[in-house]
Amino acid sequence: MLATRGLTWRIGEVAIVDSVHLDLAPGEFLGVIGPNGAGKTSLFNLITGLRRPTEGNVTLDGRDISALPPHRRARLGLGRTFQASSVFGSLSVRENVRLAVQAQRGGSMKLWRRAAADREVAAAADAALDRVGLAHRGTALAGTLAHGEKRKLEIALLLAGEPRVMLLDEPMAGVSAEDVPELVRVIRSLTGDSGRSVLMVEHHMDVILELADRIAVMHHGALLACDTPETVMANPTVQEAYLGEEL
Repeated sequence: MLATRGLTWRIGEVAIVDSVHLDLAPGEFLGVIGPNGAGKTSLFNLITGLRRPTEGNVTLDGRDISALPPHRRARLGLGRTFQASSVFGSLSVRENVRLAVQAQRGGSMKLWRRAAADREVAAAADAALDRVGLAHRGTALAGTLAHGEKRKLEIALLLAGEPRVMLLDEPMAGVSAEDVPELVRVIRSLTGDSGRSVLMVEHHMDVILELADRIAVMHHGALLACDTPETVMANPTVQEAYLGEEL
């Protein structure tokens, strides 16, 4: 579904992302781990088009998307969340998702009233909110949500765009311990029978081990290992470079 070949991004002589070869199969959940500065978010930026690679390419369902801007990649089914929450705080939870649905279907972002009145758009927005467990919070202002709820809303915004591949950048960051299990449940449901693939950067190893089919380990911009959780955790090179005493 998604592949990178020799994906590299250099600043001067420094390789921030260094010749990464990665494959994500349909319906697969691939976790990405690595110490701070390993190049994980930079890899996401290259995949989604926020940065142009120095070398290498990105393909989505066999199509080379390396030269496409972010919005074109999103139209083709590539969705992403960011480490920092990014919602319209002055709009209601439902209005946030309605706008995302409208944008995905090609509607003008200026047609606020039409988006609110369109039953099909409203139904799709409500379905996304129900999927992440926020149906009861639809009328609340997004800015008043707890951090864990904002993370759920961001996932609902992604679902509204009907992505085939979802990139989640540290979704557990800042989420309280009591909210983590519910957010894990929501994220687990993203693949299932839909054929949707998920690529997730996360520092919480227990979450990665619970969700991922495979784990990719980045270190100094390069891909150190990519295998099943059991194989990666037992890899001496990975233990020395990253996991260390966490094991």
